[in-house]
Amino acid sequence: MRNTSNNPALTRIPAFANANKTVGFGPRPQTADPIEQGYFGPSATSRDTGRMTIEDVTVRTAMLLVTAIVTGAVTWTLDLYVLALPAMVVGLVLGLVISFKQITNPAAIITYAAVQGVVLGAISQVFEQRYPGIVVQAVIGTTGVAAGALFLYRSGRIRVTPKLTKMVFAGLIGFLSLAVVNLIASIFVSGGLGLRSGGPLAIVFSLFAIGLASFCLIIDFDYIENGVKAGLPERYGWYAAFSLMVTLIWLYIEILRLLSYFRSR
Repeated sequence: MRNTSNNPALTRIPAFANANKTVGFGPRPQTADPIEQGYFGPSATSRDTGRMTIEDVTVRTAMLLVTAIVTGAVTWTLDLYVLALPAMVVGLVLGLVISFKQITNPAAIITYAAVQGVVLGAISQVFEQRYPGIVVQAVIGTTGVAAGALFLYRSGRIRVTPKLTKMVFAGLIGFLSLAVVNLIASIFVSGGLGLRSGGPLAIVFSLFAIGLASFCLIIDFDYIENGVKAGLPERYGWYAAFSLMVTLIWLYIEILRLLSYFRSR
C-alpha cells in the first residue's frame, strides 16, 4: 500500500491514496465508500460510469490554465488590480471548500481558476512594471520546471516511494511554518526573518520552495496515474486538474519572486 499524497486535495480521494483499490470493475463491491456507492449505485450518471483518463486530466488542466490566463489578462489590461485582494479571499475560501468537500463540479473549479487568474494578473502586473520582461521569464521558467518534473517522473529517473513522499510532506510543513513565522515577524521587524527580503537567505528559501513544488508535481503525477489505474470516475478528472493547478500557481509565484531577487541586485 502506498502512502497518501502530499496534496490535500488528492489525499481525500480513496483511489488516489490507495492504488490497490479498484473502482469500477468486477461485481458491485460491498462497501460504504461514498465514491463507489455513487459509481455503482442506481443514481449513477454518465459522469459516474465513465473512467478518468490521463487525457481527461490534461485537457481539463489546460482549460483551467487558459481560464486563469484570460481573467489575468483582463485584470492586467484594464488595471483591475484593486480586485486582487477580494479575489484572493474568494480563491482561498473556494480552494479550501473544493479540497475538503471533494467538489468535482466543473463550474466551481473553473470559477476558482478564474478568480486565481485575477490575483495572478494583478501580481504579474506589479512585478512587470518594476522588472520589465520578468513575467515572460517566469512563465518560461514555470513551463520548464513542470516539463522537467514530468520527464523525470515518466522516465523513471525519480521513483515515488513512501520515503520520498514523507520527506516532501515534512518539507511542506517546514516551509509553511517558516513562511508563517516570517509573516508574523515582519509585523514587528522590517523584513521579518529575511525569507522574502531579496537577500541570500530569500534566494535560498525560494530555491527550496521551487524544488519542493517540483517534487509535489512528481508525486501528484504518480497519484493521478494510480487513480486512473484504479478506475476512478470520470468527474475526478476535474478534481485532479484543480490539484495540479494549485501547485503550478505556487510554482509560478515562487519563480517570479526568485527572478525579482536577481533583477534587483
